[in-house]
Amino acid sequence: MLGPILAFFVLLWASGVAAMTIEQVSGTNGLTAWLVEDHALPVVSIRFALPGGAALDPAGKGGLAAMAAALFDEGAGPYDSAAFKTRLEDLAADLRFTASRDEVGGSLRCLKANLPEVAGMLRAALTSPRFEPDAIERVRGQFIASLSQQAHNPRSLSDRMWMRDAFEDHAYGGNVNGSVRSVAAITREDLVGFAGRRLRSTGLVIGAVGDITPAELTALIDRIFGGLPGGGEDPPVAETKPTDNGGVLINRQAAPQSAVTFGQVGPKRGDPDWYTARLVNDVLGGGGFRGRLMREIREKARAGLRGLHRARLVPACRGDPRRSRNRKCAGGGIDRSHSCGVAADARRGPGKAELNLAKDFLIGSFPLNLDTSAHVASVLVEIQLEKLGIDYLDRRAALFGAVTLDQAKRVARGLLDPERLSFAVVGDPADLTPTRIMPDPGF
Repeated sequence: MLGPILAFFVLLWASGVAAMTIEQVSGTNGLTAWLVEDHALPVVSIRFALPGGAALDPAGKGGLAAMAAALFDEGAGPYDSAAFKTRLEDLAADLRFTASRDEVGGSLRCLKANLPEVAGMLRAALTSPRFEPDAIERVRGQFIASLSQQAHNPRSLSDRMWMRDAFEDHAYGGNVNGSVRSVAAITREDLVGFAGRRLRSTGLVIGAVGDITPAELTALIDRIFGGLPGGGEDPPVAETKPTDNGGVLINRQAAPQSAVTFGQVGPKRGDPDWYTARLVNDVLGGGGFRGRLMREIREKARAGLRGLHRARLVPACRGDPRRSRNRKCAGGGIDRSHSCGVAADARRGPGKAELNLAKDFLIGSFPLNLDTSAHVASVLVEIQLEKLGIDYLDRRAALFGAVTLDQAKRVARGLLDPERLSFAVVGDPADLTPTRIMPDPGF
């Protein structure tokens, strides 16, 4: 029953940003949530995030936050692991928990008629997770198997090498899921301690979408999160100072095509030039044939040279306004001179047509990300985490639209420096020599 309803909900939300009204709702316990109310269908989606993710994992216990999050729905309150999951299936409910570098969070989606019981199960998962020994060992085995697989995947390996080299001993240089050794060292006591320290109402961010009124959401906030203790703020993660002096790392492996991750330091999310830099980013590495990098690859392919199988420009971490942000591009079969040549070309800045194309894409494609209630709830949480303001969706298009060609050229000159590009390569490129010792990728 839920599947067809949600499929129709995709069409409902595809109408875009303009139809949304975001309202701030407060619970009696002092917590607040952002609500997009819509009663067209009897479905409610909730997304929430708590500060303090994998970046605060203790030394030698990397993966603790991620492993704890994976266990929250493996038995809680009166339900053992099997009973918890079976009851969620009976209620046609989707309840998930996640951990990132900066947050631990989760999401709930269900029919409104089932919301009271599902909300009770979410409350139990947050306030009384069981951490049953058999569930711990099963999840531990899944983590170790996944990490072992990633260690032999060229794409994952190049990403990990680049992150470790860029951030060195900083927490952002570690793997959110830890390493085989650190995951093996996590005990039940570690998991119980994590829940006691991190599952608190301080800093909690909530987004809700769908068939629920402000009054109903107030009661729901109290029901789900009212049992969380306050206080106990975690120490802030130290400011990042990524390596930014260029360099080449190579993990020699026999492969028909090299996997490469490369990048350099970019602006913080709160930087006034962030929107300009995002547009310059798209001009350089945008998908399809918008980006110069993809067009360059196409020309190399026509000339019979091996090109990338994929190109993208993405931030290396979520981007708390206090922390540095990095830009990286991942692909395969590209050498350093080729990459630096594209960066040097991009440093001249975009042309007017390129800039307008990037604006059209970044403004026009955004509503397509709001195609379900769950996606909208996630955006509500992200806007709050980034402290962008409750009116951000109304202002977003204008922020990109206001960027001038002169601003884009200035930012391109300041950010894109081929001598600062760092590369992590997995493969056996004959014409490439490493300039730095390869760090332990942390699998």
